[in-house]
Amino acid sequence: MVRVAQVHPGSIAEELGIVAGTELVSVNGRELGDFLDWEFLTAEDALEIEALLPDGDTVVYEIERPEGEPIGVQLEPPTVRRCANRCEFCFIEGLPKGLRKNLYIRDDDYRLSFAYGNFATLSNLKDKDEARIIEYRLSPLYVSVHATPWEARKVLLNNPRVPDILSQLERLVEGGIQFHGQMVVVPGLNDGAVLEQTLDDLWSFGDGCLSVALVPVGLTQFSHLYTGRSMDREAAAALVDVTTRWAERGKRERGFPWVYGSDELYLLAGSEFPPFEHYGEFSQIENGVGALPMLRHRVESGLARLPRLDGLRVAVVTGASMAPHMPALLAQLTAATGACFELLPATNSLFGPTVTTAGLLVGADIERTLAGCTGFDVALIPAESINEDGVFLDDVEFAALRERLPMPVLPSYDFIDVLELQGQPRACISGGCS
Repeated sequence: MVRVAQVHPGSIAEELGIVAGTELVSVNGRELGDFLDWEFLTAEDALEIEALLPDGDTVVYEIERPEGEPIGVQLEPPTVRRCANRCEFCFIEGLPKGLRKNLYIRDDDYRLSFAYGNFATLSNLKDKDEARIIEYRLSPLYVSVHATPWEARKVLLNNPRVPDILSQLERLVEGGIQFHGQMVVVPGLNDGAVLEQTLDDLWSFGDGCLSVALVPVGLTQFSHLYTGRSMDREAAAALVDVTTRWAERGKRERGFPWVYGSDELYLLAGSEFPPFEHYGEFSQIENGVGALPMLRHRVESGLARLPRLDGLRVAVVTGASMAPHMPALLAQLTAATGACFELLPATNSLFGPTVTTAGLLVGADIERTLAGCTGFDVALIPAESINEDGVFLDDVEFAALRERLPMPVLPSYDFIDVLELQGQPRACISGGCS
């Protein structure tokens, strides 16, 4: 069902009299099943739209619109396809009880893979889904491959009925679809020979497989299903070696690395990161691939835009994994601005100390870290830790939290976004720089 949530003022839809709650039934005789049908079937300029109004009346709208002008409706969110797998390493299975209900939704939806870059296993695809992907050219997709050997994949996804991913990808690639792949690597399950076989298989797709990310398995203190080994420093270092070897092959034979390690992999291994240029278009940055090199680049590129902030004292809250990499960045910021930066690493109280990513810090962590601090003019926290509604993962509202803290608190993605707006120099409060 496709239902209108909102009509944009001054739009074609408003002129037609479409209102919130209207069900959109068909376009040019083709039935609408979801938002993808609406987006692709309304691409024409001449449209016949059948709709069911909230009062029960059926209306047919005939539209001749200027090229490219939107209809002007916002649709209600679609029903998300749920995941039928029970992966031991699933992050959702590692969440504590008592969080918002939507955080427990295990989506495995190819539509969200195309629209938002969500990773999907494709294990719930039907023949009609594959045909639709090819017809609508839903490319690129983001696919959680994990392993191509069928038996290994059944174990990893904890699903004996999971389809053969190679056959699925072959049909999609033959239909003109490209994809980015990821492998969450679990020591003893899909490293070693399984990893090499999977990379060989994905390499064989040529331009069909645009990139592969290798991500070390990550666990929380609530990962009750997991029975395997954790990713230790030695295993991570071995995986970095595999990544480097395949990336060199990619550069040699295709002109770009093709295989990329996630930031967490390099942090676990204690290895140097590849340079900024290594990541190309950063196609998997939302998957944690290249975020630290991108941060370094943004800081270096933005230093010249920063005002002098001599004496300004800034608290910087971050996660344990990023803490060792912050002093070099903060030294650059100090040299450019004259401000005093103090690093405050925080431990994750919700997911446990094994979760060290700054973006997964919760409101309670921020409050515990900053509540007793005095003498700071401002505190910077990871902007990624707050959702679009201004809420942390533990349901703490950012607006309420900052009212309880002894200094102004600003979310920041790269320091530059906040510091360039700080204005004129201010006197340093209590104690100066140390």
